[in-house]
Amino acid sequence: MLLNKTRRFLAVVFFLLITLLFLDFTGTLHQWFGWMAKIQFLPAVLALNVVVIITLVIITLIFGRIYCSVICPLGVLQDVIAWVAGKRKKNRYSYSPAVNWLRYLMFGVMIIALIIGVGTIVALLAPYSSFGRIAQNLFQPVWMLGNNVLASIAERMDSYTFYSVDVWIKSIPVFIIAVVTFVLIAVLAWRNGRTYCNTICPVGTLLGFISRFSLLKVYFDREKCKDCSLCSKNCKAACIDYKNHMVDYSRCVACGKCITKCKFGALKYGRPVKVAAPVVAPDTKSGEQVDASKRSFLLGVALVTTAAIAQEKKKVDGGLAAIQDKVAPERQTPITPPGSWSANNMARKCTGCQLCVSECPNQVLRPSTELMSIMQPVMSYERGYCRPECTRCADVCPTGAIKPIEKEEKKSIQIGHAVVISKNCIPLRDGVDCGNCARHCPVQAIEMVPSDPNDETSVLIPSVKEQVCIGCGACENLCPARPFSAIYVEGHEVHKQL
Repeated sequence: MLLNKTRRFLAVVFFLLITLLFLDFTGTLHQWFGWMAKIQFLPAVLALNVVVIITLVIITLIFGRIYCSVICPLGVLQDVIAWVAGKRKKNRYSYSPAVNWLRYLMFGVMIIALIIGVGTIVALLAPYSSFGRIAQNLFQPVWMLGNNVLASIAERMDSYTFYSVDVWIKSIPVFIIAVVTFVLIAVLAWRNGRTYCNTICPVGTLLGFISRFSLLKVYFDREKCKDCSLCSKNCKAACIDYKNHMVDYSRCVACGKCITKCKFGALKYGRPVKVAAPVVAPDTKSGEQVDASKRSFLLGVALVTTAAIAQEKKKVDGGLAAIQDKVAPERQTPITPPGSWSANNMARKCTGCQLCVSECPNQVLRPSTELMSIMQPVMSYERGYCRPECTRCADVCPTGAIKPIEKEEKKSIQIGHAVVISKNCIPLRDGVDCGNCARHCPVQAIEMVPSDPNDETSVLIPSVKEQVCIGCGACENLCPARPFSAIYVEGHEVHKQL
């Protein structure tokens, strides 16, 4: 059937390319396919991308919930797992009423989280972000290990087509969250198809309401139907009630499999002659039928309106200290990337998708482990520093949490300032000259001054000009003191344009 084949082809293309965006550590693919991250529904809402939002709503009003079965990578991942499970057992699904109380509860929680700016809850419920964490934490390390194997082989052949990269877990808590999310989705998809999509996902709930009014739908030709139940047994959304010849359009993702499986041509995709009444959930207490469409409409409007309001270890030079792992300092204020402009903007708009983390070429970004901002990117300089000429994180962010900036502009954005810890400084501690921090500061914010103001011949130690420092972390990263640097960067809650 043309509908099913077309949908599956487009779904595979979108899924592979979006997955590659998270796997590609070179940033090459984003020049061509970065727009795929920016057309995801919730990121588009948070970025106030009106064109994308209106386009997705119009597509849903015409074709139904094809966004969930074609564009959303988490939805396609569920389909892939369900397809593998279907090889083992065919005709394994059955119709079940929508669990509306859970759908609307999750939707309401998302609305409240967006309004009050609780990024952790938004990150946990956002489908694109959930897939991003899975791809970055589970798929990318495997991809990078494969790259390292090819790099090793190429090196033996005197070829540098591939280069080796460090593979490391950037955050244990976020890694655990990614594993738990993947297991949960995999189990639900293996057993019941799109249970997660139709009971937990708030984007699915909103688009499900809109799809009730879509122009094209899957519908029954009652005269041809033989009540064989094959359609219900092959519907991974559990939305086809073959006994009453009804389809719950709020859960149907227009995959077309039911039409393919029907042997009598009783199911069609098009404009129904007579639109079926919406499936309603029984009120177990009163025994009456309750149509939740009005409540869903109010919640749907609330999402769009309120979201607009809320929203290999480095080797050091000089040979002055034994090469050990650096230990991150305890910063009073976390450092957020240039372009985020403030911790508040990051909290309101970031969904913790990890795309910027997976793309950072300097190994500076990693997920926060703080409870209120967990999974959102923060900066730390044990493995590298934020090079003034790099704007990769701002280029790939789909939500506006890190706004696009020019390379020249970045050099004048102060995200923090350096602080000297004299007791760790090698000239004072070991009695030898250093000055590594001053030599490598890209904005000349550090100068070496006598440790004793009254003795110009005393050893020189760094002094920071806070009004010039941009907080890039070059000094902290390249300081040879171990395990704690003698100079580190303290973040600013609100960035400054110098």
